Amino acid sequence: MKAYSMDLRVRVIADSDKLGTIALAEKYSVSPSWVQKLKRRLRETGELGPRKQRVHHETKLDGHLEQLQALVEQKPDATLAELRNQLEVKVSASTIGRALRLMQLTFKKKLSMPPSKIVPTSEKNAIVGKPR
Repeated sequence: MKAYSMDLRVRVIADSDKLGTIALAEKYSVSPSWVQKLKRRLRETGELGPRKQRVHHETKLDGHLEQLQALVEQKPDATLAELRNQLEVKVSASTIGRALRLMQLTFKKKLSMPPSKIVPTSEKNAIVGKPR
């Protein structure tokens, strides 16, 4: 979510002498708690601008990304659970999946494969999903 503009912040503080918190919130279509926090921040720090956004969260896998990449290179079709079991860090499978996405590694088999030359899987003109 983007921070509110400085223009809006200045207008809210300018009107805060005349209007109460709830009236300000209704007038500018913001929440009353945001108005209270803005007033408190101005009173305590003298600042109106948005705070710096925190982007990066450290994970348990940060020190093990090279090992994870090596595991994927060794066995590209391994499942998330298999990768998790091979790592020496206790994390969930979803954590492994997020790390792989951040590293831009693919870890799934391709869904669209060429048709089997040994055994036909379906008739050429068959309508998929319809009963015979």
